[in-house]
Amino acid sequence: MPTRITGRFTFADWKESPVGPAEEYPRLARASVTNAFTGGVEAADTVCEYAIAYVTETTGTYAGMELLTGSLDGREGTFAVEERGSFDAGGTRCTFEVVPGSGTGELAGLRGTGGFVFRHGEQSVPYTFEYELD
Repeated sequence: MPTRITGRFTFADWKESPVGPAEEYPRLARASVTNAFTGGVEAADTVCEYAIAYVTETTGTYAGMELLTGSLDGREGTFAVEERGSFDAGGTRCTFEVVPGSGTGELAGLRGTGGFVFRHGEQSVPYTFEYELD
């Protein structure tokens, strides 16, 4: 049976740049992001890369990969998650899944899924994560 944890993360850094023409919609962009997680996942300075498709100035979708190094419920290691989400003027919705085989150290054999909803103006973002370890 999966273990469910919660916590919060903050955007420590966000660097976005256009891919192709930036004056029209739809348009593409990429972002390099650093996050800091607390709660069930403790990970400072994660590494994250997003591909973003803007449909309008405030709506679109994105996909990305994030590498987290730290601890999960006190177990040390590193793992990667694949993220997919959408956004509008109100905020962002995202689901994520652990990349199979990416867990190292005490997180070897990790699998799981989670998500978050971010509302513009929030200082930190609540997340949920359900996981199992082999």
